[in-house]
Amino acid sequence: MHEPTPGMNDTELMEKRRALLGPNVSTFYQRPVHIVRGEDVWLWDADGRRYLDCYNNVPHVGHCNPRVVEAICAQSRQLNVHSRYLHENLVAYAEKLTATFGGDLSNALLTCTGSEANDIALRMAEAMTGKRGVIATDATYHGNTSLVSQLSTSNPPAHGFGLGQYVRHVEAPDSLRIDDPQGLRFAAKVQEQIDELERSGIGFAALIVCPLFLNEGFPTQAPGWLRPTEQVVRAAGGFLICDEVQSGFARSGSHFWAHQKQGVTPDVVTMGKPMGNGYPVAGLVTRPEVMARFRGSYRYFNTFGGNPVACAAAMAVLEEIGQRQLQANAAKIGALAAQALSGLAAKYPAIGDVRQSGMVFGVEFVKDRDTLAPASELADQVVNALRERGVLLSKLGRHKNTLKIRPPMTFSEEHLGLLMQTLDEVLAGLAP
Repeated sequence: MHEPTPGMNDTELMEKRRALLGPNVSTFYQRPVHIVRGEDVWLWDADGRRYLDCYNNVPHVGHCNPRVVEAICAQSRQLNVHSRYLHENLVAYAEKLTATFGGDLSNALLTCTGSEANDIALRMAEAMTGKRGVIATDATYHGNTSLVSQLSTSNPPAHGFGLGQYVRHVEAPDSLRIDDPQGLRFAAKVQEQIDELERSGIGFAALIVCPLFLNEGFPTQAPGWLRPTEQVVRAAGGFLICDEVQSGFARSGSHFWAHQKQGVTPDVVTMGKPMGNGYPVAGLVTRPEVMARFRGSYRYFNTFGGNPVACAAAMAVLEEIGQRQLQANAAKIGALAAQALSGLAAKYPAIGDVRQSGMVFGVEFVKDRDTLAPASELADQVVNALRERGVLLSKLGRHKNTLKIRPPMTFSEEHLGLLMQTLDEVLAGLAP
């Protein structure tokens, strides 16, 4: 067996990636970071330099969280096998997970990735409605299966087995440029696409959205903003699918799930990345009648989905959130972040808007506050300048001009202070 070459520098490592993994395997930043160790909100590179992680929601309760690591190791030492054997971990976790929802969302299905979960959710919608048309926003991302990849407009697949005919897109919300305080305009846009799908003969099956519209730049929205759209979907007999891969597990601060903040009740809630704190765990929650129809309509089995180790990791994450009161921490830190970012906005005209919902916050950069022209290049410069100063975050939105700050839920006031100080220093050197 070939052993990896020890001590490769970054250039050699990039060459190895291209040779072994092929072209277009993306990395972050103009100078990619070679990470070798993580602990809580910190990452270390191969040269021993420490970085403040303000981006990664996969280690939801902190990199290498001791409780999660011990749960994985303990269960791995005992047993790991697929779910066609009986094991208590699967039902124990499903019971604890569904208890965070209440109401009729009481059945769970576990997978390995959010892409799989969203793919299954769309199949559930087809099984329940007998139709295949799906609506998503025009600035979103929901995964990379053959069907789910068609939902993305930012990086659409070159080939898709003709599945693109079943997808329609609506204009993503934009609280800076579009006047839609109650969500009525967005609901009307969804209705237009529902009508088009029905006229086409495809029919309307589901609307899939992230309740915080995170990839769209997480625009500012009043509580209940999504309710008019939910009413439109219900009147048409369709499904509302809420993708909570990024927004769930208490990140919104005010609620455990972001759809609860929106005041809507989805037919299916999908989840992923943060679920196992880095161990591959994902899944969905739905109503019993939906699960029964899906199980009767499709022969579905996932070898690794819901295995004992995955469930042990996921259970440890829920325990950490509860026992360390991380939902309250998200609300507290998010409010402080919004206040600090507003202070920077008063200082730098390039900040056109401040965004925050719990432990996800950022600013949108503009070239001019009158024209609101997006300053995408500035956003890229800020992200890379912060990386050089030991702070990792990213950008997103239709114009890629909004800073995306989405740290582990253990992010503290001390960490926030370092972030804001460094951001201030970077903007002083870059922002007009």
